[in-house]
Parts: sequence; structure tokens; C-alpha cells
Amino acid sequence: GMSRRASQVALRTVRFSSQLVETSVNAQGVAVLRLNNPKALNALTVPMGDEFTTAITDLNTDSSLRAAILTGNGSAFSAGGDMKFLNERLVSDAMTNTSAMLAFYNRFLSIRKIRVPTIAAINGHAIGAGLCLATACDMRLVAKDAKLGYTFVGLGLHPGMGASHFVPQVMGPQQAARMLYTGETISGSEAVSRGLALSAHDTDDVFDNAMTLATTIAKQSSMAVQTSVQSLRCSQNVGLEQALQREADAQAHSYAHADMREGLAAIAEKRKPVF
Repeated sequence: GMSRRASQVALRTVRFSSQLVETSVNAQGVAVLRLNNPKALNALTVPMGDEFTTAITDLNTDSSLRAAILTGNGSAFSAGGDMKFLNERLVSDAMTNTSAMLAFYNRFLSIRKIRVPTIAAINGHAIGAGLCLATACDMRLVAKDAKLGYTFVGLGLHPGMGASHFVPQVMGPQQAARMLYTGETISGSEAVSRGLALSAHDTDDVFDNAMTLATTIAKQSSMAVQTSVQSLRCSQNVGLEQALQREADAQAHSYAHADMREGLAAIAEKRKPVF
């Protein structure tokens, strides 16, 4: 059979497996987090966020950790909203909604707390909060024909999940303005030309290219890499708390506005909204 070392490696490959987030760490110290609700296009939900936070906490205790890849199971990376959660917001008061939104963002933005470089392997569509999550990673690789969009304004909703903070940082203010103010969706190839992703690949090659990059990082001095991660994120995080608070407040106002009700009605009735 396998040598004892090999069987230990095989055993420790599956770290934490659950319904909504799967994580593993390979022998090189590359963690893989997989959003695992393909029937719902891996839409970000509160229960998934709870598992996500637990997975991040668990990975941070692994002394062998050197890099992390975030990807989605099935055809999407993360697309589609949690309609149940949105409809709950419509019937809650603004103070309740502000704290609910902040807690929701922070569950997924725990990706910023993992102590190693993060690579989003955008295997398929990444829309709304799902694209925001990818944008909060350190690097992005994308499928050429994936659709990417910060589609909030078309729903009558202020952007959330750190979009107002991270999108201008990643793409520059002008490209961010274009995407956030139009709510347009673009292809993975176009995302590369706008500076949102490092490279675009055939769908089947996205993960392998992310793993190659992660493995290159894993071969460097982990001390030097991880202190570099602290330095880059330290400067990136200046103003983040205020931005998230402002997003949560603005989204709470959106939920109380007629435009949001029209946006949700348009989705339900499969028509374009009239604002």
C-alpha cells in the first residue's frame, strides 16, 4: 500500500468538507476553497457565509499553508442573489438591515484574513456579490466566456460587499465608474483588457493555471511572502471599514426605496426594469 507519509498527505488533503464550502490543502501547501451550491449558481448566502468563515479560520491554523485558490463548483463561480435574503430585507427596518448587511459582507470578506496570497479562479459567471468576492482576492484568473458584472444599479441597489472600495483599487477609478454606474456584464476576456483579471483561459484550463501560479508562490520563502501579504493588504485596507459601513447604510436605504421593489419585480416578471 501507500507509504505512511503518502497516506498522511492523502488524509490531510480533505480538511473541512461541508455542504456549501469545500476546502482542501495539497502537499505543496496550496489550499483550495470551492463554493458548493451549483444548483443556485453558488449564490452567496448567510449559511454559506458562516461555513466560509469557519473554513478560513480552519485554514489559518494550518502551518503548511502557502497559497489559496477560491473557485466555484459547477458552471458558475458565483452568480445570482439570495432572493429570500433580499425579500427579508424589504420587510425589515433600516437599522436591522444595516447590521445585517455588514455581517453579511464580513462573512465573505474573511477571505482578506487568510494569511497567504489568494487567487480567484473564476470558472464561470461571477455576478453581483459573487464578483465582489473575487475582487477582494489578491489576483484573478478567469474563463474567457464567463460573464462578469457588478449589476447592482440595475436592481435598484447600491453596490455592497466592498465593491465601492475594491473595484476602483483593482481597475482604477474610471473603469470602476463605468462598470458600477452601468451595471454592465462583460466577458472574461474583456475583464483582462480592463485590468480586472490577470489572464483569461478556456474554461477547463482556468483552475490549472491558477494552481500553477499558486505553486510558484508556494515555492518562495513563506515568511517573505506572508509578510508581503500583510504589507500590501495593510495599505489596501485603509478606509475599508468606513466603505463597508457606508455600503451597508446605502443598501439599507435602497431596500426602503421604490426602485428596489421595481428591480425585484422586473426579475420576477422577466422584464427590463423601468426606473
